[in-house]
Amino acid sequence: MIPFLDLLLFLPTLIYSYLEAFVKLFVPVRRKSVSGELVLITGAGHGVGRATAFEFAKRRSRLVLWDINKHGIEETAAECERLGATVQAFVVDCSKREEIYSAAEKVRKEIGDVTILVNNAGVITAADLLSTQDHQIERMFEVNILAHFWTTRAFLPAMMNNNYGHIVTVASAAGHFVISYMVSYCSSKFAAVGFHKALTEELSTLGKDGIKTTCLCPVFINTGFVKNPVARLGRILETEEVAQALMEGILTNQNMVFVPSSQRFGLIFERLFPERALNALKKMTLVKFDAIVGQKSTQ
Repeated sequence: MIPFLDLLLFLPTLIYSYLEAFVKLFVPVRRKSVSGELVLITGAGHGVGRATAFEFAKRRSRLVLWDINKHGIEETAAECERLGATVQAFVVDCSKREEIYSAAEKVRKEIGDVTILVNNAGVITAADLLSTQDHQIERMFEVNILAHFWTTRAFLPAMMNNNYGHIVTVASAAGHFVISYMVSYCSSKFAAVGFHKALTEELSTLGKDGIKTTCLCPVFINTGFVKNPVARLGRILETEEVAQALMEGILTNQNMVFVPSSQRFGLIFERLFPERALNALKKMTLVKFDAIVGQKSTQ
């Protein structure tokens, strides 16, 4: 009897949720200000991390930029300062937990509490599983997901104390849809999406509704990390448009940002279509890129 009553109580919530989603299609969502927020971006020396830093700089955020590449991070910092932001840059290898914790402690003591954390640093190796070296697999997991744990554990306590902040997980479409010759990368990005979802749920359970979370899931981006990507349907994205979509997601507190947004239909298809139809659809949307195939791993 109680489950039946629970179901009756759930139905009004379901109806209200659909009505709310429908209204949001026509009513502009209120955007928050990030002016003066202390924003830390990992992997800010290149690609989406750099473009995202520019977006925050335009909005007068205070920036802390991390990257393993000294030259790249200095170039990003210089442009952000030109755009009017205050910037501190750190050379940090996000594959090393000790470096992350050490740099985080320095940020807390010398600059202040981070209010927006953008876990963006990532690495990729395009190769079939047996051609991928052991150290390449380890590094993809160290940077693409384990670093998220270390940075979040470093900066979340202050957010928890204030019930205020925003944690951004830069994942990938490869965190929802698999692709050949990227077994390790897809696995690490599936983990990143899972990290985002579990963290979001845990913050809700703890009543920390002032801490927002956003996960970015773009398709292939023209960053040079993957060589010669070609998509039969759709196109390869530019870093600027991905960063703009991410910024819109942050300003409107979107939980999941797909670029392009049509990827959402892919999730529906995966749940509704039979396997044979899904395989045919994958052939239609074939993506190709240069990958190492058939080489024996030396471990």
